Amino acid sequence: MVAGYTIPKGSIVYVNVWAIHHDPQNWANPLEFKPERFLRSKWDYNGNNLMFLPFGSGRRICPGIPLGEKMLIYILASLLHSFVWSLPKDEAFELSDEFGFVTKKRKPLVAIPSPRLPDTSLDN
Repeated sequence: MVAGYTIPKGSIVYVNVWAIHHDPQNWANPLEFKPERFLRSKWDYNGNNLMFLPFGSGRRICPGIPLGEKMLIYILASLLHSFVWSLPKDEAFELSDEFGFVTKKRKPLVAIPSPRLPDTSLDN
């Protein structure tokens, strides 16, 4: 029994992580893009902090969390160092999403990279 509901043995249960991540009881202004909210404290990815489950939880938690955390910083730094990013001409920056089994952007983001350094040998 979970929250008053009987779950039959062998059932597959899906957790709506999108709803958890957008719950106004857990997050102030949950629909606003505010990445700085995650800089205030160290998040527990092991499933003990049920307000934030980006890598799953329990037995099925992603085993690549430590690698993902480290590589994301290096990849982002390399992209920001090597390119100047811009939107296509006459296009506005828009962040709305559409809900489904997975959440995706309503209109795909197109960003145009331009080399930041004139000499490509300096990129290394």
